[in-house]
Amino acid sequence: MIDWDRVRELRAEVGEDAFDEVVELFLDEVDESVESLTPECDVPATLHFIKGSAANLGFNEFCAACAEAEQTPADQVDLAAIRATYHDSRTVFLSGLNNLQAAA
Repeated sequence: MIDWDRVRELRAEVGEDAFDEVVELFLDEVDESVESLTPECDVPATLHFIKGSAANLGFNEFCAACAEAEQTPADQVDLAAIRATYHDSRTVFLSGLNNLQAAA
């Protein structure tokens, strides 16, 4: 679900303090984008944005779900499934992040 090698790589690249800021910004922006993902929004553009953000932080399963949904007609995208995959990935990420930081 999460590419922990990518998470460790990003953390090493930007440093601990900047990494914490990246995570906070990611969660704020993607939380908002996922919640605003409705049939009335620009579904393809929103999916593209969150897919790119998710890839940067190793959210592989969520990224793949967004990529697949991008190829689907907007009115046929299962938005509830996208939101559920994000929330599951977010939970796993935050739990694993606590373990990763404790091991550092």
